[in-house]
Amino acid sequence: MSSLSVDSPTPAPTPTHRRWYWSLQVAGWLLYACLGLILIRLFAARVVIGWHLLAIQLAMAVVLLLVSHCVRAWIKRQHWKQLPFGALLWRLLVANGVAAVLGQIVLGVIIAFLIRPPASMGGLAGGAQFVGYILNTYFVLWLWTACYFGWHYLSRYKQAEVDKWKLQAAVREAEMSTLKAQINPHFLFNGLNNIRALVMEDPARARAMMTHLSDLLRYSIQLNGTEQVPLARELEIVEHYLQLEAMQLEERLTYTLDIDPATLAMPIPPMTLQLLVENAIKHGIAPRPEGGTITVSAQLAADGAQLHVVVRNTGYYQPPAPGHTGIGLRNARERLALLFGPAATLTLTNDPNAPNQVMAHVQLPVAAALPFHSTPATAASV
Repeated sequence: MSSLSVDSPTPAPTPTHRRWYWSLQVAGWLLYACLGLILIRLFAARVVIGWHLLAIQLAMAVVLLLVSHCVRAWIKRQHWKQLPFGALLWRLLVANGVAAVLGQIVLGVIIAFLIRPPASMGGLAGGAQFVGYILNTYFVLWLWTACYFGWHYLSRYKQAEVDKWKLQAAVREAEMSTLKAQINPHFLFNGLNNIRALVMEDPARARAMMTHLSDLLRYSIQLNGTEQVPLARELEIVEHYLQLEAMQLEERLTYTLDIDPATLAMPIPPMTLQLLVENAIKHGIAPRPEGGTITVSAQLAADGAQLHVVVRNTGYYQPPAPGHTGIGLRNARERLALLFGPAATLTLTNDPNAPNQVMAHVQLPVAAALPFHSTPATAASV
């Protein structure tokens, strides 16, 4: 029987993990020594189990405990847990072989110079017998490493499952926080009041505005269970939002969509683009008496490996103090990091190539997720 390690997946095991590790090490190797005594009793009944034999089995348990611990320390020091199976296998072949030879040499020295068994027990092992002991120890160490890595991989699998659920929970929380930040009562009341004013004056336009508002609300509710949507679907909602804002701001707001058709099926976290457009209107267009222009563009990089979504608006961006980033942008960055990793970025800066222009730039790795299939959307200008 071999013991196994219950190390934490983190680089610094807790005292509890260390206690479990040493408890299982001691218990496992003592049981292995006891198993050896049982086998001697069953298959070598004429051998008397005296203190010499007990001392030999105890010495063997101690030596194997120390040898296996040294193997574990070497595995951790060389970071073998992160290796692929093929690279790990040949390293363990060598490490277990060296450990088995050194362990039997140390055990032989202890037996010869400390325990000194009588000649009636057979004396010291000969060459062939010594090789047999090495092979037996080699096999036992392989059992130990199999248990060790089996426990490690099982722990890592469980941790991956936990991380998966944490990711989903974080995405849901971020989505709901973004929803609260975006679909706020002020926006809804303004939209409904504007629609009410149009009911008698322009019923057709009022119905169209109601359609925009209902589609926007339906999309916001449905995204609760969605981590990614096609860019085409997000653009539809952005158009609904822009139509509603254009009704309120009238000639003070103009917008243009410049979308590469090849990008329409690319995945994007829901409400991300809508957030950038709302920020552009709220902080860039609405405060200006003369209004301004919003341009939304989406292009693939030259190598096709990255999606670039850019929202430009009239205005000037004043970077906030550290730690005071708006909740919407912070949630958007968190979702991008959770879904796409460090390759995804969201930046908000003044456009260096155009005066009085603010640029929000989202960069996503195309290979990070499978593209969606969607019907093409046409570019629009108001």
